[in-house]
Amino acid sequence: MKIGFVGLGAMGSGIASNIANAGYDLTVFDVDQSRVDSLVNIGAQGASSIATVARDADVLFTSLPTPSVVMAVGTGPDGLEAHLKPGAAWFDLSTNSPTVIRQLAERLKNKNVDVLDAPVSGRPQGAASGKLAIYIGGPVDIYEKYKTLLDSIGDKIIHVGAVGAGNTTKLVHNLISLVSRMVLAEGMSLGVKAGMEPLVLWGALRQGAIGRQRTFDVLADHYMQDKYDPAGFALTLAHKDFTLALDLAQELGISLQQASEAYKFYNEALARDWGNRDSRAPMSIPNERAGIVIKEDPEKIRQVLMQ
Repeated sequence: MKIGFVGLGAMGSGIASNIANAGYDLTVFDVDQSRVDSLVNIGAQGASSIATVARDADVLFTSLPTPSVVMAVGTGPDGLEAHLKPGAAWFDLSTNSPTVIRQLAERLKNKNVDVLDAPVSGRPQGAASGKLAIYIGGPVDIYEKYKTLLDSIGDKIIHVGAVGAGNTTKLVHNLISLVSRMVLAEGMSLGVKAGMEPLVLWGALRQGAIGRQRTFDVLADHYMQDKYDPAGFALTLAHKDFTLALDLAQELGISLQQASEAYKFYNEALARDWGNRDSRAPMSIPNERAGIVIKEDPEKIRQVLMQ
């Protein structure tokens, strides 16, 4: 079985590395030749174009930044539609628009190519370690056929429905994450403004009803340290996912009021040129507006986490 992979960015490079390390016959392409070279060094073959990757692939993975790039890679003159062979399967790992992936699936059906959306959740560390949730949307028989291959890149492979369902699941997941962190930040800023010591407040919240579900532990690495560089998941990427979720809501004619309010913080952070900072950077804005500073020692944070 020949595997092709297009897009070796922060997520794609780790995922492709795991495919190579699992012993699969892997050919890779990226616009950055240095990324291709890194995969060649661990046993993959490098390709000079998308078309070269696609021609021989039984299974093709893409990990790309935006729906427009996925569409271009899929339908361009040197893209996947023109060069994937009949019977091939294309798993798009990108966080994509459900509408776009369904359009691509319909187009490639004419070539007898199965398109499945397979967005991943787990950040670059998870991509490198194989600790990823992967939400699969598409024909269940194709999912089952390649389940062993998928198991080489993630530890939670979940078939969630027809094509498009994978990205719907991912967008809902990220929407809830991006909105809830702003509520946590505003709550903390309220308590500290009212005179609480940040570590005392945070430690107490962790022992409450929702705190014992570890809801507040997400504050440890970035927010409690006021540390948003380097980025684990860049704000520009999070904003893209947030926008896709709101676009989907608009397509469906529903109003997401809490999300729309939280989205304003992400827009403001981008306007401040924070795009390359971690996606949690907007959480610092409520503190700034309250006139407070929360910046705790990592060792003291660790001690609270052990309680």
